[in-house]
Amino acid sequence: MSAPLHRPAVSLRRYETAQASDVHDFHQIVLGLDGSMEMAVDGNGARIDCSGAWIIPAGARHDYWAEGDNRQLVLDLPAASVAVPERYFERARAIHIDPRVTQLVADVARRTHADDPHLTHRFAWQVAAHLCGALMHDTDDAVDAMRGLDFARIDRWLRLHLSEPLRIADLAAHCGFGMRRFHQLFNEAFGETPHRYLHRLRLDTALTLLADPRATLTDIALDIGFADQSAFTHAFSKRFGIAPGQWRSGGFRR
Repeated sequence: MSAPLHRPAVSLRRYETAQASDVHDFHQIVLGLDGSMEMAVDGNGARIDCSGAWIIPAGARHDYWAEGDNRQLVLDLPAASVAVPERYFERARAIHIDPRVTQLVADVARRTHADDPHLTHRFAWQVAAHLCGALMHDTDDAVDAMRGLDFARIDRWLRLHLSEPLRIADLAAHCGFGMRRFHQLFNEAFGETPHRYLHRLRLDTALTLLADPRATLTDIALDIGFADQSAFTHAFSKRFGIAPGQWRSGGFRR
């Protein structure tokens, strides 16, 4: 069992021919980059290359091996870090990823120094938030959306409407549920209330926007639904332990 992890970690890895096993208390996403690798969870195996990924829930024992030269980009995600619906990690599975995500994985790899495969904490947060957002927009992942809410569709809708006030009654009616039932189903699918999930989504998106030096803090605050820069700074500092301006300047040391 790996040591406890409290924030996202992103690394480049190569797998050996000899089969190995692992289990950890955080979720993991293994995204193919170069070559291919094999993984099996609970007897279900699949090979992934640059057009695929493995979704591995916390606590799932997995076996892995590879033949030939290979590289993978691996996201380690504690349950309370990046905003992703809880049900997304309900079961282990290999998924197909679209070319946009493939290109994003390649871009991240190019920004990772060969002699330092573990990214800085700040960049790891940004990469994890950006990649998870891209995966949630990828509609090819065959998660059972018929049971309860279609969490992937709701997540995408929330990401597209971050600057708008959340009217739960309207969202519930759009999904065909009453308020009480919708709230119950949302908590089951996402692991938290709609407002709390949206709050984390807004701050995750801020990490990506802060990487663009042309965007002012006021613009970012308004783009993600905060009333002003002060409210944004307070929320950001409470979650990440540092003000957004310090984060942008590279002051993150947690």
